[in-house]
Amino acid sequence: MSALRRLATAAASVLLACAAGAAPAGTEEAAVRGVPQHLDLRPLYAGADLIWLDPAGRPTSNARAALALLADAASDGLDPAVYRAASLASRADGVAGASPDVRRAWDAELSRAMLRFLRDLHFGRVDPKALGFRVSAPRTETHDIAAMLAAAVANRRVAQLRDELAPPLLQYRELRDALARYRRLAPSWPAASLGVPKASIRAGEPYADSAALRVRLVLQGDLQGGTPQADASRYDALLAAGVARFQARHGLAADGVLGKATVAALNVPLKDRVSQIELGLERLRWLPHPDGRRIVAINIPMFRLWAWDDAAAPARPVLAMDVIVGRALKTQTPVFADQMRYLVFRPYWNVPRSITRNETLPAIARNPNYLAKNDMEIVQGENDAARVLPATPESMAMLQDGSARVRQRPGPANSLGLVKFIFPNDDNIYLHSTPATSLFERSRRDFSHGCVRIADPVGLAAWLLKDQPQWTREQIAAAMQGKPNLRVNLTQAVPVLLYYVTAMVSPEDGRLQFAADIYGHDAKLSRALAALRDE
Repeated sequence: MSALRRLATAAASVLLACAAGAAPAGTEEAAVRGVPQHLDLRPLYAGADLIWLDPAGRPTSNARAALALLADAASDGLDPAVYRAASLASRADGVAGASPDVRRAWDAELSRAMLRFLRDLHFGRVDPKALGFRVSAPRTETHDIAAMLAAAVANRRVAQLRDELAPPLLQYRELRDALARYRRLAPSWPAASLGVPKASIRAGEPYADSAALRVRLVLQGDLQGGTPQADASRYDALLAAGVARFQARHGLAADGVLGKATVAALNVPLKDRVSQIELGLERLRWLPHPDGRRIVAINIPMFRLWAWDDAAAPARPVLAMDVIVGRALKTQTPVFADQMRYLVFRPYWNVPRSITRNETLPAIARNPNYLAKNDMEIVQGENDAARVLPATPESMAMLQDGSARVRQRPGPANSLGLVKFIFPNDDNIYLHSTPATSLFERSRRDFSHGCVRIADPVGLAAWLLKDQPQWTREQIAAAMQGKPNLRVNLTQAVPVLLYYVTAMVSPEDGRLQFAADIYGHDAKLSRALAALRDE
């Protein structure tokens, strides 16, 4: 196994095995400070004075390959100017006639640029943990990247370094291709914005900007070009079908109705979408590398869950479903990775003390019958055998001081639904079903207290338990109606990844999709990267 593969495997193993400890979100400045800027060149120059120039001072084939990689850094959403790509290339041919000191300086400058580029490509440019992301690849010492670069120089494999050090994720490669496509299209984007209708427009109704709308849809691939438009002032059925495809790719209700939200999304210039894709590539560099195991992945802003039998295989997911995540303003779902270990059928809902304090107690004050109405009870103790207390002023006082707690009894009305999926973590986040299934009909689904509600709990349970033959879909359905709080352990822990990317290629159909930055994470990352460029 190569040094590169050993590093990637080690990074994946650490990530997928780690428990996600609580870590407060940091600032953009902390994210920048967390990345070492002074790179150790000693592993590159052990026993050598120059590594990029031949004895006559001319750039070697390795140097030409390195300069080409730096010049093409934008293909990976990186900025060639950060690596002084143009400056290094412009001085390359003149180095041969320069002094030994100038040659050494140019050689070292190219080494530093390559180390920074390769580090940025492999790990990302900022420290994700400082931005509250606890799902990032562990930072290794600089000499690891330097050793890989030294080996590539020695073996004349510099040109292959980008492919070898870029994240080994199908999603990354597909999004990189999408970036190239949107960069090509961006200059053709119309300067004038579409007019915002006073009322929603449906197929067959007049719309003055129908021709301009058609241009946008064709440019982005949501409407096939070459089809004549019968009436340039009318929003016809073909345009409505194209708008529905556009809506489906942008996290909007795919009803083909032209309303304010849809027009606002259609008016976003492609250069802004390019920036969004670049942020997506940066975040994908933070994710664990696949290792061949089963995995459950949830993209928070796209409200979607996928499951793969082999995370390393470039295959479509075997399971996909909608999810509901934490509310943007109050109870955001954290970003982290952990290991799913067991399921609980017909669970109790142990109401978190924060919810008891901020929501349950005020509700009881407004309605003394609140607990009975919601099938809740006051208990003393931390396990399922906790002593049930009557709803008296004394027990209410115990709720106030934290010596008692509230739980909701198992059943169809339980807030967790009929099954929960546990990956123990300090945030007490898990997946669960829900009785409020109507919320899945919404296009934007941030309604929870932080946990993730899933649309197809039977399907997920069946997939997780498929190596236990007794757990058929029928048995799973029966367990949801049977003994309360029935725990079923998985035979092997399954990695769970909760991540946040607002631009991605759908694992299901290969279409480029965009989502709203519901938690403001894109904005924070943009500021952190801007601070990095200003250094």
